[in-house]
Parts: sequence; structure tokens; C-alpha cells
Amino acid sequence: MKHRWLSAILGGTLLLSLLAGCGGPGTEFDGTNKSSGNSDTLKIYNWGEYTGEDLIDNFEEEYDCHVIMEYFDSNEMMYTKISAGDSYDVLIPSDYMIERLMKENYLQPLDKEIITNIDLLADDCRGLDYDPENTYSIPYFWGSVGIVYNKNTVSRDDLEREGWNILTDTKYAGRLYLYDSERDSFMMALKALGYSMNTDSEYEINAAYEWLCDVNDTMQPVYVTDEIIDNMINGIKDIGIVYSGDAAYILSENPDMGYYCPDQGTNIWSDAMVIPKNASNPELANLFINYVLTYDASMDNTETVGYTSSNAEVMADAYGEGGIYEGNEAYIPRSGYEKDEVFRDNEVLRKKLSELWIKVKAK
Repeated sequence: MKHRWLSAILGGTLLLSLLAGCGGPGTEFDGTNKSSGNSDTLKIYNWGEYTGEDLIDNFEEEYDCHVIMEYFDSNEMMYTKISAGDSYDVLIPSDYMIERLMKENYLQPLDKEIITNIDLLADDCRGLDYDPENTYSIPYFWGSVGIVYNKNTVSRDDLEREGWNILTDTKYAGRLYLYDSERDSFMMALKALGYSMNTDSEYEINAAYEWLCDVNDTMQPVYVTDEIIDNMINGIKDIGIVYSGDAAYILSENPDMGYYCPDQGTNIWSDAMVIPKNASNPELANLFINYVLTYDASMDNTETVGYTSSNAEVMADAYGEGGIYEGNEAYIPRSGYEKDEVFRDNEVLRKKLSELWIKVKAK
């Protein structure tokens, strides 16, 4: 979904076992497994290339354990395995999928006596609508969806005047990438038309469908996933719809590129850590979540992956003077803007968009 090297993961699920070295202190983990005998093993299901360079090795050493990491490439792929009964200790899905997992009783409450570092969370990562007390989830990364554009060839005035409707401006026909995502594409269309991206109005959804068909028919967009990153760095197209963490990386590599979130509003998303009810090692899972929130682990994550940290101090340092993303306009998501929204779990919308997106691209 939102990570730099997903295209390197071929043929479905990739299993990576990271075996521990010896002799970590393990002072907080008492070795008691509440569900099975694998008290020193933590099994994580995560997006590909979504962890810091040293995070897993350092956690294994500190808690004298080993980590097994499996990767998914969509929330729906993750849901399929969880609903089939596969067992993991930590999942890192997106907001709307966490809401669904909560509704369907797949998650267990977090242990706040272990997760004491919750106080380190940025204000925008606390008490999100789908989990207002952070009972089941702790944000891992967060960000926005916006427009990366070539500042030499795309008018900022056009962007500010047209917003998402710049994707229908024939001046830019043949010069744009659309992310191959039904949710994000319909989000753009609904926002361009002044509607909520969480609508279940058949009229509004069909209007968004027609908007996307018009873009497809008149603008010759290229539908891409992670290849958009290198392509925008190399200036192959002038406009691309990009997740903010990937945008931050693009901007850091090519100073001719800018980032813009339209005034009509956008998707402010979060991916968060949760513990399934059938986790084999919930104690170690809670310790891992607490560890990820520490300054060093969170800084490792954000420097390696490029997405905005949920740790307030790390976020400020990465963006501030001397930080790896100093002044990078894509790094800090827009906050408190009334037209921005978080995706909600909506069964009607989910089914409709899947059907219509296939039709858009088939035209």
C-alpha cells in the first residue's frame, strides 16, 4: 500500500525469519507465554519494507527473542488470512481495516501497563475516531494522499485553483500517473465533486465513477503502483498521485518536485499496530509495540521508510533543522483541516468501488 519497495515482493507472501543473536538482557520480558510454548518468538504481519534498518535486530537483542516477519501487499490480503484463522502476534493494517477487525471481534485490547510509551504519541495520532481510547491500536506511521508535481512544468496557480480537477485539465493530458487504488482514486473524485469519501450515496458514487471515466477517456493517465516513485524522481511524468511518505522521498531526491494537498480535502491515513485475539505471544507483542514507540526505534523507522513517525519528538526532529526531512513539505501531514477525512469501514462503498474501478480501467 504505502511503502517504497513493495514491487520487489513477488508472488504473494514473502516469509522472512530473522533469528536472534544471543545474550540480550530481556529485563522486562519474563518469558511467560499465555497461549503457547513459543515464549521467545514474535510473529508479525506487516507491509513490505516497512521497518527500520535495525529495529528488528535491536528488539531481538534486547528481549532475547526472535522475530518472524510475513509481508502482505493489501489490507484485504491481510484480512483474508486473519479471517481464515492464521495466527500472528502483531498486525499493522490501515485505519479502515482496523475498524473492521474491531467490529468483527478479531482483536484483543492492548495492555496499557506494558505500553507505557503511549505518552510519546503525537497528538494527531491519539484517539482517532475508529479507536478513540487507543484500546486496540497504536499508530505506527501516518500521512496523507496528495499530488506530486514538477514545479517547472505544472502551474502552482492551476493546482490551487483546480485542486483534484487538475486531473481533468487537458493541458496536462498524457502527463500524469494515477495510483492503481480504487479507494484513493474514488477519494479524489468524490472530493473533487464536493462529497465525502465515506459516502454510501449511490448518486454520489456514480457521479465519482463518471468523473474517473472522464479522466480515463480524456487524460490518458498511466495507472501505477510503486514504480511511480522512481518515475517521478526521474521526471518521466509531470503529475502523480502519491502517498506522502513516498512523496517525501521523491522530493528529497529531486528538488524540482513539489507536493500539494488540494483544498477540497484528502485522505489522512494511519497504519497502526494491533494484536489479534488468537496471538500466541501477546505479552511479547505488547512489548514490541511499546518498543516501536521509543525515540530510537521510531527514528530508525522514519529514516529508513520515509513515512511520518507517530512519535511526536521524532516527527519534529526529522522535519526540523538538521533532520533527514528538514523542510520537506510532504513529510508532515496536514492537520485539523475540516475537509480532510479518514477512511471508515463501509461495506456498501467497499463492494461498489471494487466493481466500478474495474470498469473505469477497462474503458
